[in-house]
Amino acid sequence: MDLDLAIRIDKPTRITSANTGEQKALYEKWERSNCMSIMIIMSTISTAIRGAIPEKESTMDYLKAEEEHLVGSTKTLASTLMIKIITMKYDGRSGVREHIMKMRDMANQLKGTNMETSEGFLVHFIMTSLPAQFGPFKINYNTQKGKWKMSELIATCSRRRKA
Repeated sequence: MDLDLAIRIDKPTRITSANTGEQKALYEKWERSNCMSIMIIMSTISTAIRGAIPEKESTMDYLKAEEEHLVGSTKTLASTLMIKIITMKYDGRSGVREHIMKMRDMANQLKGTNMETSEGFLVHFIMTSLPAQFGPFKINYNTQKGKWKMSELIATCSRRRKA
């Protein structure tokens, strides 16, 4: 069965009495493929997404509508993550390592929205999210010529907290 027929070829013209048997068979195969494809798509996406996308007659039209919806969602996600990462401050309740990992996770999520940050920028940004009690640690970082990698930041912060 050609389940992907509705994705691979455009919708054939409607069946008329002038169509050949081959054209009628292609149209029927395409209709079945289209119906099955839409059912598969609808059964595999979450209800929230399904409700946000208007119903379409063809699989390709539905996929285009879904893509347009996701582009808007991606922009919203990027904005949300940027606000979180900019306003996030270490509160001392969890370990500093966990704080760094949360910020790194948000930066990795931003990569998925084509909003990539360099490792050096992220390390510097994390340093600015640490409170005043990390003052000597920040001074030590700022006086060094080289930039730290994330692994160095995590290891150094973890040692500092244990000391």
